[in-house]
This record gives sequence, structure tokens and C-alpha cells, in this order.
Amino acid sequence: MPYKFPLTSGNVTRFFVVFNLVLFLALGAMVHNSVNAWMTEKRYAMTDLARAMQKRIDASRFATWQIYENLATSAAGSSPNSNLQETRLRPDVYYLEKTRRKTEALIFGSHDSSTLDMTMRMSNYLDTLWGAENPTWSMYFLNGQDNSLIMISTLPLKDMATRYKESAINSLVDSRRAEMLQQANALDERESFSPLRHFAWQNDHYFTLRTTFNQPGHLATVVAFDLPVNDLIPRNMPLENFQLRQDATQTSTTTTTTSDDTSSESTHVALVNPNLEIAASLPSTSLQLVYRVPLTSLALDTLHNLMWPLLINLVLFLLSIAGITLLRQQSLRPNENQSAELDSLRMLNEEIVASLPVGLLVYDFATNRTLLSNKIAEHLLPHLNLQKIINMSDQHQGVLQATINNEVYEIRHARSVLSPHTQLFMMRDQDRELLVNKKLQKAQQVLDRNHQMRQQLMHNLGHALNGPLQSMVKQLVQLSQRDDDESVLDLLDESQGLARLVDDIVLLNRLEAHDWSPDASVFNLQDMLDEIALESLPLLRRKGLALVVNNHLANDEMRFGDRRALRKVLTTLMHYSLTTTRWGKISLEIKTSEDKPNQVLLQLVDTGSGLSVDELANVDFPYLGDTTQDRFGQASGMAFFLCKQLCKQMGGQLEIIAKPDIGTRYNIQLPLALEQQGEQEEKLLEGVTALVDIAVEDVHKIVCRHLENWGAKCLTSDERLTGQDHDVLVTDDPARLNGWALLLAGDEMGHHALNDQQFRVNFNLSNALLDALLALIEKQLSHDLLEESREDEEATPLMSGGYFQLFTETVPPDVKRLYTEAAEKDYPSLAQTAHRLKGVFAMLNLGSGKQLCEALEQHIKVCDDLTIKNTTSEIDAYVSQLLQQGNQ
Repeated sequence: MPYKFPLTSGNVTRFFVVFNLVLFLALGAMVHNSVNAWMTEKRYAMTDLARAMQKRIDASRFATWQIYENLATSAAGSSPNSNLQETRLRPDVYYLEKTRRKTEALIFGSHDSSTLDMTMRMSNYLDTLWGAENPTWSMYFLNGQDNSLIMISTLPLKDMATRYKESAINSLVDSRRAEMLQQANALDERESFSPLRHFAWQNDHYFTLRTTFNQPGHLATVVAFDLPVNDLIPRNMPLENFQLRQDATQTSTTTTTTSDDTSSESTHVALVNPNLEIAASLPSTSLQLVYRVPLTSLALDTLHNLMWPLLINLVLFLLSIAGITLLRQQSLRPNENQSAELDSLRMLNEEIVASLPVGLLVYDFATNRTLLSNKIAEHLLPHLNLQKIINMSDQHQGVLQATINNEVYEIRHARSVLSPHTQLFMMRDQDRELLVNKKLQKAQQVLDRNHQMRQQLMHNLGHALNGPLQSMVKQLVQLSQRDDDESVLDLLDESQGLARLVDDIVLLNRLEAHDWSPDASVFNLQDMLDEIALESLPLLRRKGLALVVNNHLANDEMRFGDRRALRKVLTTLMHYSLTTTRWGKISLEIKTSEDKPNQVLLQLVDTGSGLSVDELANVDFPYLGDTTQDRFGQASGMAFFLCKQLCKQMGGQLEIIAKPDIGTRYNIQLPLALEQQGEQEEKLLEGVTALVDIAVEDVHKIVCRHLENWGAKCLTSDERLTGQDHDVLVTDDPARLNGWALLLAGDEMGHHALNDQQFRVNFNLSNALLDALLALIEKQLSHDLLEESREDEEATPLMSGGYFQLFTETVPPDVKRLYTEAAEKDYPSLAQTAHRLKGVFAMLNLGSGKQLCEALEQHIKVCDDLTIKNTTSEIDAYVSQLLQQGNQ
């Protein structure tokens, strides 16, 4: 067996102690690495800084020898330049005038022209030397010939000496003169350095290199350079922490020196309380550059750099303390609550054993005592030989039968895995089990008989009630057509609802008994949609709702499927949607996908109050939740379940999506195979042109689709060309009715004639729309024949007299003028032209033309552009017809 770590108090404590110790060790290593990395970085920086300062000292030494050996000596041995000029700023202070202004020179004390020439040479040399430098550079030359002091610097000396900073220049020069005189008097020191200094008025740090040159018979000459260090020191190292001092340990190293590589051999680290010093030696000098860091500052920087690791370690430490505390309190030290839980578990175990329907006995043969048993086992234990049962059960796979008091028991035996001396026995009464099985079989037979009787009862009851209900509904329909009494309509709705309920019960009973199967046949889907729309129309009109049936399929398309079941599903869902919708409209859309033409998708969408969760539960089982109710009736609780079962039987599916206060969408997907049909030679409305002027976009698409399926050509008011004629006008606006036209409505029971040239028709009923169009075209043809005969009679005086030439000269230009003025919307001119044409037609006894002009005048008064275009086209066609007759 794998080793298991014992979860004891001591082990847990040791584990957490080791864990915290590892945390502290990791933290110490992290801090050590951080401080070591910081010290290494500073040592490298000090090494680079020492090298840069050494290079600057070497360059200054070279410049010192150049100035003394070449410039000063050559100036003393040559004739002075008479073109040099100097300006006396103050007593004993002279400014050298020069063209190049990189450096400026001041001469302090009395001097001769050779000193002036030497100053110019040194200034020009330093212009070249410091020309590319940005820091402040200064050179002081104490002349041993005349004891004058020359100061050459990149500072604006003239402005500082004359305007401001005068005291600063004086104090600076005085201090330099005193230092240089002291240097000249020290016979054993040729070169000396000053500590790091600070220009308080310029925030510059520098140190001074002084070099002494002894001349026989004269005072010593001293050359001093102020060497800046601001540009050498890194920004992350404060200048205040640097110090330049004599190197007392140049030949030996201290015990605290640690060498990393050859680049850091000249640096060493020392702990000088309360600071940490990092010193770097300047090899060719006796100087040592020291960088001092306070230990408190070093500690704060380390804490800042390691803030997140320290916080993480602190959080882990706190979590470990909290974990060991909670673990010791809750798991390692049982309390009274845990003892109570153990007692409750023991009592629950005894209760479960006592309630078992079989006898249970756990016996320990090592101690010959019963560990666990119930009443059944205690009752049978005196009659059992347990050792014999064990021996026999080993031969029969642990199962045997025994007769006790003329009762047959099945005894099962099992051994304990943990304790080999503990045996488990289970006793089951076989006689009682057989009796229970017989009772269960008899109860199942009774239940099946009841189900069969209920199904038969529902079947007979439905057929018995169906006939009288259908007869009553027919009589109420006839009565409602003769009388508009509201009570008759209410009674009709209730009777139709009762008839639907009985029909649903019978159909659901057949589905439950598996006595129903789809009766597939070939049917026209559009005809079925017309029937559903016509059946739902009375309730739609009573509730003031709108219905839009949008069939994307062809009108003459034939499908193969169960027409009766599909009609039942659609009418049931339509009635449910009418019940849940109080205002708005209901849309029924039928379409197929291009890749699956045999799959038909029917979508029924309403703008009702939506469905509650209880109503949606009726999809899985009828009457689980309350249904919606309005003043005309209540929705059926078995509608959704019945429709779902019917769709499932037909191989499709039903999906219901409801949103509160928005509406409900019913998606029905069914396999309806498309039947192949022969190509039709000529469509019913082939050659008919219809002007479609419909404001509602959905209705416009539906009507255009129907007309195009029947072979008609559809024009809109925007697409219609000037002068283009049409046969019939289809509109949904009564104000636009003109000539041969159809007025579309959603509440019409079919179609009826408004007058001789106009019909009112329901756009949802394709058959009614087609009948209205055919009737209108038939009347139009008969009217055209009558008009042609009448026009022949009217045109006789025009042709017989001498007025035909007058007609051809005046009427056609006026007709063209009608088009132009109508396009420009010049209504006054248009009215005059129409009146003039009406006079011509009246003079020539052309009654049809006169009537068209009078109608045009009426349309001009109301500024109806569409009707004006139509009437103008009719006048143009009439005039063209007369001209053709006159030319024959």
C-alpha cells in the first residue's frame, strides 16, 4: 500500500514551520541578491567614473604643460602684439577683448603687454580645447613674472564682473589666489588637488588641479584648472554623496574588499557606520573617489524594489498562520458538534437498517455476537444455523433457500473485506415477494383496462358530440349572417370553441392510443392558407386585428403531405394567437430554403402579450399551467401539446419563442415534398399590366408576388414611365381609386364591386384576388368594345367636315404641353391647357374627350400628381386613336 502522511497535530505544525522557514530563507536570499546586485552596479559605475575623471586629469595635465612650455614661454620671448585691447572693468581688473567668445579672460593686477599677449594665446588655445564642451571650465594662471592672475573661463566673465555676481567673482578669484600662493610656497609639492566643490550659484560640482612651475630668480608660476564632474556622474547617484579625498590605502586593500572581476579591482566597499562607502582609486593620483550611501536609504530602496515579493511572502505567511489555526480548531480537535454528528449518523444508520424490507444480520464469529440486525433477522436468528449456512453458501455462490415455519426465504451471504471474522446475511421472504408481484400484475391489468375504457369513452363521446355541435355551428353561422346581434356572435364563438375542444380531445386520444397516422396526399398550400384566413376573419374583425399571409411559394405549387393535420396545427395556433393578441397584427409567413426545397418553414408571429412560463409548460404536457383568456374566450390548455405531437408524427418540429409584452413566434418546420408539374403554356393574366400603388410594404410584396405568379406585369408609381399605359390599378388607399381599380383590404370576406369599374378585395385571399381581377378585366373588355363603337360614331363629324386639319394642328401640341406642365407642376398653366382642350372636344362633339378633360380639371384642383399623369395618358391615347382613324 502507498505511504500516507498521518494528519496529526504535530505533523501539521511541523509542516507549517518548515513552510514558513522556507519562506524566510527565500526572502533572505532575495534580499541578499538584490543588495548584491545593487552594490555590483554601483561599483561598476564608480569604476567608470574614476576612469573618466582620470582621463580628464590627464587631459588637464597635458594642457597645463602646453600652456606653460609653449604658450607662456613663446609669449615671453616674442614681441608683443600691438593690436590687442583690454578693458578696465575695475581697479586692477582688466578684460581682454577678442572675437571668439567661447572663453573670456580677466587679468587681475598690474601687467605689461607680454602678459596681455600671453593671455590671448592661452585663451585661443582653450577656445580650441573646450570648443565642443558644454560644462563650465575655468583656468587660473598665477604669473611669477609680474605676480598677476589670469582667469580664463567659459563663464560670461565680463557680464558677471560688471553687472551681477561681482562678489562671486571676487571671492572665487581671492580663494584661488590664496590657494595658488600657498601651493607656490610649498617647495615639496608640484601638484595638488582640491576636494569636490560646489558652485552655489550655478549648481555645478568640480575639483581643482593645481600645478607649480619654479623659475630661478622669480616667483613660482602656478597653473590651476577647475574640472567639472556633473556630466560624468550618473543621474541615479546623488552628487551630495560623493567625496574626493586622499587615498591612504593605495598600496593595500581592506578586509572588506570583494573583487568580482578585473574591471572592479580598483574599487572596494567598506561599512562606516552609519554609511556604506564605495571607494574607487584614481591610479595616477593620490586621490580616492568615495560614494557614501546611508544604510537607511539603502534599506528603503531595497524595500521599494522588492515591494511585491515582500507582500506576497507576507500574505503567504498570514495564510499559513490562518490555515494552521483553522485546521487545528476544525479538523484536528473534534468538538461537541462533531460528536453530535456522529450520534446522528449512528441513529440514521439504525433507522435505515430497521426500515429495510429484508432481514439484515451482521455477525462476528470471533466474539460470537451480533453487530447489527433488524426485527426480521432477530425473528429468524433462533431458527438458523449460521455456520451451516456459511458452508452451504460457499458451494452455491453465496445464495441458498431455506424453509422456516413453512415459509420460503432466500438467504444471501457475504464476507467482510476489512474483518475476515465478520459475516453478512440477508433474508428475503419469497412467498411475500411472489404475492406482491401478483398484486402488481393485477393492478397493472386494471390500469391498462381503465386506460382502454377511457380511450374508448373519449372516442365515442367525441363522435357523439361532434355531429350536434357541427350542426349547431352551421345554424349559428347562418343566423349571424342574417342578424348582426352581438349575442349571436358570442354564442357562435363559444360553440366553435366547444367544437374545437371536442375535436382536440378525440384527436389527442387517438394519438395517445397510437391509433392515428399521417394521411399524406397532394394538396395546394395556397388554397389551404385561404381557408385558414377566411375562417379566422370573423374573430379578426371583432377584435380589430390585422392579418398578413405572406406566402413566398408559388400559388399553383403542389405539396405532398397530411393536409388535414397541417390545417389543424395552423388553425389551433392561429386561434391561440388571436386569444393572446389584443391589438396589432398577426403575420403568417411560409417559405423554404434553397438547399432544402422539400422542407417548408411556417412562421406565425403575433404582437400579443407573450406567453408565461406556465403556458409554455403546456408544450410538454396538457393543462400544466393556466392559459390566457380574453372577452371572447379562453385558450385551450392542450393546444401546444397537440400541435407538438402532430408535428412530431408528420416528421417535423414545433418551436415556440415568447417575449413578455412583445409577442410570440411559432416556428413550424415540416417535410412537405414538392410535386413536379408540367409547364403551363400560358398564364391567366398574361399580357395584363397592373399599376401597383400600395403604401404598406408587406402588402405590396404579397400582391406583386401573386400578380407575377399569374403572369401580370407590375408597375409602381416610381417606375412608371411618362405616357406608359396600364390595364388596372391596385391600391390600398381609397383616395387614389381611379378608373379600373382594385381596393385592397384585410377585413373583406372575399370581394365585392364598389361600382362598375372598381372592386374591394381581401389581399390575403389569393383566389378572391384572382376572381376580382378576372371580373374586372372582363368588364373592362366589354366596356372597351362599347367605347370603340361609340367613338366611331363620334368621330364621324370630325372626319366628314373640314375640322380634321384644325384638330391635327391644335390638339397634339396641347397634349404635349400637358406632359411638360405636369412634369414642372405648373398647375395654373396646366388648368388653362386642359380647359382649352375641353373646348375643342366640345366644339367637335367629342364627348369622351370632354369628359377626360373635365376629370383632369378636377384632379388639378386637388394637385393629385399620380392621377394627373394617368388622366393625361388616357387623353393622349384617345387623341392618338382619333388621329389614326383620320389618317385611314
